[in-house]
Amino acid sequence: MTAGVDISTDCAPPPEAAEWALSPSRALDFKTCALLYRFRVIDRLPEPPSLDAARGTVVHGVLEKLFDIPAAGRTVDAAAALIEPEWRALLEADPELAALVDDGVAECADGSAGLVALLSSTRGLIDSYFTLEDPQRLEPAEREVLVEATLPSGVRLKGFVDRLDRSPSGELRVVDYKTGKSPHENFEGKALFQLRFYALALWRSTGVLPRLLRLYYLRNVEAIDYAPDERDLEGLERQLEALGEAIARARESGDWRHKPSKLCDWCSFQSLCPAFGGTPPPL
Repeated sequence: MTAGVDISTDCAPPPEAAEWALSPSRALDFKTCALLYRFRVIDRLPEPPSLDAARGTVVHGVLEKLFDIPAAGRTVDAAAALIEPEWRALLEADPELAALVDDGVAECADGSAGLVALLSSTRGLIDSYFTLEDPQRLEPAEREVLVEATLPSGVRLKGFVDRLDRSPSGELRVVDYKTGKSPHENFEGKALFQLRFYALALWRSTGVLPRLLRLYYLRNVEAIDYAPDERDLEGLERQLEALGEAIARARESGDWRHKPSKLCDWCSFQSLCPAFGGTPPPL
């Protein structure tokens, strides 16, 4: 199910802001490294496929389709039956990803390779979901719902919410599935940034402040809840407007500076980064 929520304000966005939108992942990219943002958003450079990312895509697809089944039929076995078709469809659509599995180039977390291992590890994550929640007892209002909002400065927000639950009284709960491990408590704020971003977009578009934000971490079977308030989201709004202005300045000036950190170890663009002796391609 896909739906969209949009808002407009009395303040029309400037032309340069109307050409692009800010998502939670791209906002974090820019905060991490402006050059990383440029490579992904401006240059749109390809990145090597990842089996971990693909497994996350499959899990999200399974959990979305699970709620197409009548409540009584939402069993762990029914969900498990969706896993292989999701994997096969994904591999068929992405030959580069399929080559990793077929050739045994990439390894799963347990050291084994191949589709059988991927199916098994995915089944483990789906089993974890059923430990955290009983899908027979709820009816989501939306799944994979597009939320959009335009802030007073003209900065556009855009993203997809994994699941939106609505109580009979109209209260909203935003739910996001994560296939990795839950972060240390010192890093929970960064993990919740995505859901706070969605909460702000929903609040500005519907006038309803989500009552609860919930992260399900399937790898270590943990749930993190956060109840936003108006002051919190107003602070986030100011941060995003400042971030949007910084991105607009970089787009205008062409100055996309790299920012070395420990996260560079996981970057796909080291060969193009000055921090590693590389040279970015022409803008």
